[in-house]
Amino acid sequence: MLVRFAAARPDGAYALALPVPPGALSAEHLPGLGDAGQTIVRQSAELARFEGEPGAILELFVAEEGDARRLLLVGTGTGTDAYERAGGALTARLLTSGETRLVVDLSGAGVSGEVAARLASGALLRGWRHDVYRTKLPAKSRPSLTEIVIVGADDSAAAAWERLEAIAAGVSLTRELVAEPANVIYPESFVERVRHLTDLGIEVETLDEAAMREAGMGALLGVSQGSLREARLLVLRWDGTGGTQDPIAFVGKGVTFDSGGISIKPAGGMEDMKWDMGGAGAVVGAMKALAGRKAKAHVIGVCGLVENMPDGNAQRPGDVVTSMSGQTIEVINTDAEGRLVLCDALTWVQRRYNPKTIVDLATLTGAMIIALGHEHGGMFSNSDELAEQLLAAGKSSGDLLWRMPLGDAYDKLIESPIADMKNVGSREAGSITAAQFLLRFIEEGVRWAHLDIAGMVWAGKPGPLWDKGATGYGVRLLDRFVADNFEQ
Repeated sequence: MLVRFAAARPDGAYALALPVPPGALSAEHLPGLGDAGQTIVRQSAELARFEGEPGAILELFVAEEGDARRLLLVGTGTGTDAYERAGGALTARLLTSGETRLVVDLSGAGVSGEVAARLASGALLRGWRHDVYRTKLPAKSRPSLTEIVIVGADDSAAAAWERLEAIAAGVSLTRELVAEPANVIYPESFVERVRHLTDLGIEVETLDEAAMREAGMGALLGVSQGSLREARLLVLRWDGTGGTQDPIAFVGKGVTFDSGGISIKPAGGMEDMKWDMGGAGAVVGAMKALAGRKAKAHVIGVCGLVENMPDGNAQRPGDVVTSMSGQTIEVINTDAEGRLVLCDALTWVQRRYNPKTIVDLATLTGAMIIALGHEHGGMFSNSDELAEQLLAAGKSSGDLLWRMPLGDAYDKLIESPIADMKNVGSREAGSITAAQFLLRFIEEGVRWAHLDIAGMVWAGKPGPLWDKGATGYGVRLLDRFVADNFEQ
């Protein structure tokens, strides 16, 4: 979908949208409509009980130069986020409506360029769909909207839009990776799918299984050994500081399909496990967003990419593996595989780049969905300062987080009688013991946060900025976190 800014409404056919804040519908909110048109709109709003609520839409048709024009009033509420939701609401209403062009006239809204760009961003994000494999869509179900024109924005909108468009491109990449089936996206093809990031100046490095075996990544490779698909460690590096800043690191769990291994999952719903690489997808999308907007920061993105399958060579419950850190792990449940992937990726990035701040993202535990549903990602951290920074970034980006506890009492639940630790504890506090497991691989002096985003990467119903399916959660969160705390 093309989004552009213009000084005046274009000629030809289009649907017209006018933003309306809560309260009275005054003439300034209805630019370009004559007295008769304004009267009809006000009467229609009163009959429909439209009061400018955030994201609310009143749709009607008005006469203009002898033709009928589709007119939409969209409630904006107050604040920048409300305009973003308004943009999403407009796209949701018109995407398959038959309209090909939408004009949003902001000349009566009196908003900043940043707000105008946020409305455009919301519209673009909500328009993303994954129709690659749908060959028999009815005509009325196919997207028709191809262009959005924003009219009446001030001169600062273009610069704001350049930044937000880059972030939206990162979100789209994440959604694409998460939505693709596991026979299309597996460790090797995941790497190939993101090689285009070199065009933005991102350095791309991969470690194959031989290199990981030489590095001692027994935990990660233990997960992969039951699959015909070889594992990969994907490393992305963006340095927008010219070598003047120490790196921060984002580490993503990339289990491209999770059958559970020998501890196999129930058949019902197993198809959803194509999105068990949502953490890695978020890391890749965030790296694209940062490079796309030329962020003045030094960031390393690491993705541990594996497929967890139950063949005759798969690791068994009771096996003991040796991680890259040298710590040994008794594998009690092969379906608790994500932490085995992450622990070696965390060790590798610390030894290679020595970051002082690490954030890992993973669709790690079903227990997190039980605790927080689909409203917040769970956050665990060894640093109050880092936790506050991430919580703030979550609020401003819309990718919300909720802090969860860590503590010695939970740590004792993963003690093993034959190894340094086991990969699961009891059913109680399952998300917390997973975080305690990862904490054992964080070196002294490193600020670390673990984001369990199991409930956030996939949506069973449409939201304000996404359709049913992949949400792209995490990209805007990480971008905002970098922008607020690390850019020079």
